[in-house]
Amino acid sequence: MLRVLDGISAFLDQLASVDPLPVFLAVLAQLAKLTCTSMAWRNVLAAAYPDRSVRRLSIFGAYLAGVGVNAIVPIRAGDAVRVVLARRAVPGSTYTTVVSSTLVLAIFDVAAASSLLVWAALTQDALPPLGELPDLPSFDFAWLLDHPLAAELLLAGVLIATVLVGIWISGHVADFWERVRQAFAVVRRPPLYLRSVASWQAADWGFRFVTIWFLLDAFGIPQSLQNVLLVQVSASIATLVPLTPAGIGTEQAFLLYVFRGAVSAPDLLAFSVGMKLTTVTTNAIVGFTAIAVTLRTLRYSKALGETPSQS
Repeated sequence: MLRVLDGISAFLDQLASVDPLPVFLAVLAQLAKLTCTSMAWRNVLAAAYPDRSVRRLSIFGAYLAGVGVNAIVPIRAGDAVRVVLARRAVPGSTYTTVVSSTLVLAIFDVAAASSLLVWAALTQDALPPLGELPDLPSFDFAWLLDHPLAAELLLAGVLIATVLVGIWISGHVADFWERVRQAFAVVRRPPLYLRSVASWQAADWGFRFVTIWFLLDAFGIPQSLQNVLLVQVSASIATLVPLTPAGIGTEQAFLLYVFRGAVSAPDLLAFSVGMKLTTVTTNAIVGFTAIAVTLRTLRYSKALGETPSQS
């Protein structure tokens, strides 16, 4: 928390020198990124339900709503919001298939993030050794590593709960595995997957890099492909343990490590907070606008109570 407050202070000190044009372009790139991801998800659902109408605008709204909630609520609470809204948007769909469709998107994202982590670890010496993780000024990793027994108990509890939920679901949800298999229909058709899903996700990652590029310029940090990739590596690590909204704190800690000696700490903290504020604010505004337009209220829990239960 102290590191985040230091970053906010550094950001406020440099606010007057921030170039607004690159920030505006970064916001446009962030909106383009969200659009690409929603298109990929829509195409996964369309392949799962070829006989249903899967409207692009409805899935776009559902995806934005989830992103908006995730921007301010930890533990990926927004994922539940987008799943509920997407199921409402596809007539006759089931929660099992809609939830499983998000796993299809994870295939590309995990591959891309893993490739970046391997690149950073093997060629850039950018990642801290495991023994140094507890010393990083980050709540997420530091707390877990400083309390190994609690971390092990938490992990064991999650695994046990996952197994129990899986057993319960397989026994109570009719055709459970068939519905999961239905979500992966597009993967069984590689040309369609590459054309309608992977291509959009590749564009999504491209716009992530463009967003970072413009924000580096706005805060006076040297622009280079290497720096863009290192920033993205820090952002990817911050999402591994989402105990804080948008991974705030963890990302700042890793940025300070990967750019050690190359960029001054005040400049780097100002950039980190500015980047986080830009993306979080953009996501929150478009997300809650999507909730208001879709549900005619910002109280999405009220609409959930009106949604008929369906697995």
